Amino acid sequence: MKPRVRFAPSPTGYLHIGGARTALFNWLYARHTGGTFILRIEDTDAARNSQEAVDVILNGLRWLGLDWDEGPLTGDATGASKGERGPYFQSQRKENYQRRVVALLSRGLAYEHEGAVKFKMQREPVTIHDLVVGDVVRKLTDREEVDPDFVILRSDGQPVFHLVNVIDDLEMDITHVIRGEDHLSNTAKHIALFQAFGVKPPHYAHIPLILNGDGSKMSKRDKGASLTSYLDDGFLPEAVVNYLCLLGWSPKDNREKMSLAETIERFDLPQILRHNARFDYEKLLWLQGEYARELADDRFYELAVHAFAKAGIDTNKFPLAYVKAALDTCKGKFKLFSELPAYAGFYFRDEIIYNADDAKKVFVPENKPRLEKLRDAFAALNTFDAASIELALKETAKQLGGKPGVLIHPCRLAVTGNPNGPSLYHLLEVLGKEKSLARIERALGNSQFAVN
Repeated sequence: MKPRVRFAPSPTGYLHIGGARTALFNWLYARHTGGTFILRIEDTDAARNSQEAVDVILNGLRWLGLDWDEGPLTGDATGASKGERGPYFQSQRKENYQRRVVALLSRGLAYEHEGAVKFKMQREPVTIHDLVVGDVVRKLTDREEVDPDFVILRSDGQPVFHLVNVIDDLEMDITHVIRGEDHLSNTAKHIALFQAFGVKPPHYAHIPLILNGDGSKMSKRDKGASLTSYLDDGFLPEAVVNYLCLLGWSPKDNREKMSLAETIERFDLPQILRHNARFDYEKLLWLQGEYARELADDRFYELAVHAFAKAGIDTNKFPLAYVKAALDTCKGKFKLFSELPAYAGFYFRDEIIYNADDAKKVFVPENKPRLEKLRDAFAALNTFDAASIELALKETAKQLGGKPGVLIHPCRLAVTGNPNGPSLYHLLEVLGKEKSLARIERALGNSQFAVN
């Protein structure tokens, strides 16, 4: 039988990066082996469930490209778009759990206790044969007064995690349970339940936890903990997927940037590392920059326009050729798409707001005649392209007896409002002669130039 794996998150309102990594490892293993990847929402806790919380999970997995292979067809509360399969929801499978509890009670393997139902846990040690951790022996108790039995059905009739998790894995024919190492403590109970149902447990593979760079446990408040933050910051999903692969898995040749197709081909459980992974935001940013630089033009334009729109800048007001020319000057110059509006928003704004600190440093009286001379040199150009602009600026600087920098800095601030950005010569070409001269003229009227 080919492997059948699952990702079974609880809808808590956000998708932790550790959960996303668990989903990815399950998906990779299914794709590597030609198996099946199942998505199952563990929503038995009605008090904290909402469609919004479910959507966070579904949208995050879709963004990462982790498609699931089974699930109910589009219908009520699947959370899926029309024509798409939704995930399984535990809240829709209550009859299965009730039937299994009755079976355990009838066979004397469970009993009622203070309105709840408890499972009779075995007393001898349980050996967990883990594909990552190795063999782990769980001694249930060293003291007779400690009762290892545990609740499987609460007094309000709600089944607990241990029961529904096992029943779903059993009925969905899950062959491999790949999950975080924090679940290892639950596994002895799950194995005992499988055995009580007369079924061989699946293979377990508990993957290392993701820690902060300082070795502390990553909480939802820590930077990088929520997958939604990557969407908001303008990360590329392929960069995030690549980085998540490196958190607890190694291709054994120290490679860091790998295509998804190659990762699928090489991914296997024996290569999962035993020690906990430390989150390195700078390495993720490096990968993001590498992928951003390699983007096909059409996708780059699409993502860039979306980033501007998110910042309230409507590029549709401008000719398509102008928009593309402006964006061409930005490609490979930034890492996160959330940085783009601040980096190149000047292309799409009529009014330039100068960085206050830089205006004090650059719009000084001695720079005014320099900028005026540069304005005149630009005005005299018949061809306003990057090569002609560069030549004119350097010639003007030479006449002033200085280096190009004495003109580059005030000119850049005048036309963009920022001290950094795309190549000055190319951005001036994109803006065009009329707009560039108008912005320089406006800057020359800045009151800061008159301050001694």
